[in-house]
Amino acid sequence: MRIVVATAGTPFVRGGAEVLADELLNALRQAGHTADLVTIPFNANDPEEIPDQMLACRLMKLREIHATPVDRLIALKFPAYLIPHPKKVVWLMHQHRAAYDLWNSPFGGMRNSPRGALVRDIIQRGDQQLGSEAQAIFTISQNVTRRLREFSEIESEPLYHPPAHAAEFFCAETVEDYFFFPSRLSPAKRQELVLEALALTQHPVRVKFAGLADSPPYRERLVKRARELKIEKRVEWLDFVSDVEKRELYARALGIVFPPFDEDYGYVTLEGMLAAKAVITCDDSGGPLEFITPGETGLVAQPEPASLAAAMDKLWQDRALAKRCGVEGRRQYERLNLSWSAVVRTLLR
Repeated sequence: MRIVVATAGTPFVRGGAEVLADELLNALRQAGHTADLVTIPFNANDPEEIPDQMLACRLMKLREIHATPVDRLIALKFPAYLIPHPKKVVWLMHQHRAAYDLWNSPFGGMRNSPRGALVRDIIQRGDQQLGSEAQAIFTISQNVTRRLREFSEIESEPLYHPPAHAAEFFCAETVEDYFFFPSRLSPAKRQELVLEALALTQHPVRVKFAGLADSPPYRERLVKRARELKIEKRVEWLDFVSDVEKRELYARALGIVFPPFDEDYGYVTLEGMLAAKAVITCDDSGGPLEFITPGETGLVAQPEPASLAAAMDKLWQDRALAKRCGVEGRRQYERLNLSWSAVVRTLLR
């Protein structure tokens, strides 16, 4: 089949969504299909420009390329999933959350725009077309399926997938005294919450952060906050690390800290399980909760500094518990039987 994978991306920003698109493209090609990626430039900083970007997608014609039909369009993100095609399948990473669950949260921003309410209405009406236009709708997690049903009354099927280079994760024989938090630096990932928790720990807990910031001022804010809390010597800002370096950091960590707000899926959770590491998350972190069983594969804290500090102290002090949770996490990952070949079969069935 000739397949177009359509997604949206912000220039100079790379995260899990970009990794997923690349991995899907590779899986389709390995399955013998001719596949290519179409990335729609998307900038959400000015909400009033979003309707124009939606219109651009609606006007895009991808039914055929050079007089040769495109057999399937697999759409991943807003507004790319608005591109029309007679054989469109949606594998939804998430809707434009600022118009839905983030509307009243500090992580959205659209509400503060002069015409934010109007733009939100346009987005929500546009999304209603998904149910009638798509041959099938899948999501990357139960959490995304829940949101789509709750906000748009559209049913979908969760379809899990493995992280990139899953077979290359490992657990080192000797662990070191640090928790690892690999994620881009962003308010919704809540690195600042981890800093505030560190200031309350009873043990000399250390955290290594790996990932670039959405914006340089936000990184500066985090560094300043660590200094204000007098914990700067217990924090490392590694910024960009290669995939090989990242797997090494996973392997040697005592555990993984990943407390984002209502994450869609959360590669960090699955990568931690692959590395046989206990994962600490929060009870409002969304996607990670689909994989973490409290006390068995990790710990679940409340999203406030004292509770998160207590969870970090517990694993820091009880190394046997940390090891048991990591081992069970790896076993649970194996039981999930995640594979890209299964994803491809499902999307093309």
